[in-house]
Amino acid sequence: MEKKKVELQVLNISNSQAQAGAYALVLAEVDGERQVPVIIGASEAQTMIIELKGIVPPRPLTHNLFASVLEVLHVKLLRVLIYKVDNGVFYSYLYMKSDETVLRIDARTSDAVALAIRMSAPIFIYEDILETECMKTGESATGIINPNFSNDDLRKEDALDILKAALEKAVKNEDYERAAQLRDQINQRKNKP
Repeated sequence: MEKKKVELQVLNISNSQAQAGAYALVLAEVDGERQVPVIIGASEAQTMIIELKGIVPPRPLTHNLFASVLEVLHVKLLRVLIYKVDNGVFYSYLYMKSDETVLRIDARTSDAVALAIRMSAPIFIYEDILETECMKTGESATGIINPNFSNDDLRKEDALDILKAALEKAVKNEDYERAAQLRDQINQRKNKP
């Protein structure tokens, strides 16, 4: 008998209340009210925030590199499945398709979600895990994919370096509209205390 799966979407990424220096990735049930917090590291949080905000780093980050390799090899990421939780650690599979072969690869949940964001793949969790690990809210999370995290979610100096490099690339490529947007973002960050 196949276990019931529930689709999730990224709702938020914020500082973890439970662990100093860590972040909480909040995944919300699509067409439902349940949410699951997953503790992730700072670099994984930064990678996801960069992708969700549409910031293009000057050089590919690890998840971008991996996604590019998959695309060049014509491998499609079908879905991510969170299949187990053990002592607060979430375990995930990447389901990929190459020609007619479906591959299942074990992955850290933070890496799997970052890749799903980058490759626009759905994220699923087994119903029983969602029910056990969820925080129930009073409002439905339907349609909330809100990448408008505060600028404090990225370390200020890292974000500025990424934006400056992207600005240089935009100017070099004579993409002045993008350059103006990046310039404005840089000025906003510099003027923020």
